[in-house]
Amino acid sequence: MLYVLFGEDRNDSLQQRLAVRPAHVERLQALQTEGRLVLAGPLPVIDTPDPGPAGFTGSLIVAEFDSQEAAQAWFEADPYITTGVFVSTWVRPFRQVFPQ
Repeated sequence: MLYVLFGEDRNDSLQQRLAVRPAHVERLQALQTEGRLVLAGPLPVIDTPDPGPAGFTGSLIVAEFDSQEAAQAWFEADPYITTGVFVSTWVRPFRQVFPQ
């Protein structure tokens, strides 16, 4: 089943986010290689693809996991969580309707 994994950045998280981004991306690439990643990306603070020093407000991942518990466990091991980039997170089941 698909799950939405959402993390909200703490204030002034940009430097920490950039420092651990390679490890975060590596985990996402593994999901992609396994054919389980639907989409993933950050939420810019301002209305532009590259917010520069304004940074990001969080991140969104949609991926396939065996259960909500498995999705939660995978997410809790993410560097953005373990190093304190995110101040809050949640994982929810997701049913994709579009695109078909």
